[in-house]
Amino acid sequence: MSQARFLEEAEAEFLKEVQYYAGVQASGAERFRTAIEEATARALVFPMAGLSYIARTRRVFVKGYPFFLVYRLETGGIVVFAVVHESRGPGYWLSRAR
Repeated sequence: MSQARFLEEAEAEFLKEVQYYAGVQASGAERFRTAIEEATARALVFPMAGLSYIARTRRVFVKGYPFFLVYRLETGGIVVFAVVHESRGPGYWLSRAR
């Protein structure tokens, strides 16, 4: 069974955004969490469908939010390196993917 593993830094990015959306709207945190879970599930089921990206990674967009997940297919599933806001410069997470 394939699994998704979020690096500690990616998990921290995710939790930061959950906090942000919780402050914006009562149901904001849960909606964002669900959108991230759905993007992760898409990457697990169809790992090669994500757009080819930097350093042999792929990315999948988070529906309804200006974010994407950066991941790589590895034995047993995917590793998520970053939860990236579209306005951030590319590659800030590169040291995580080595």
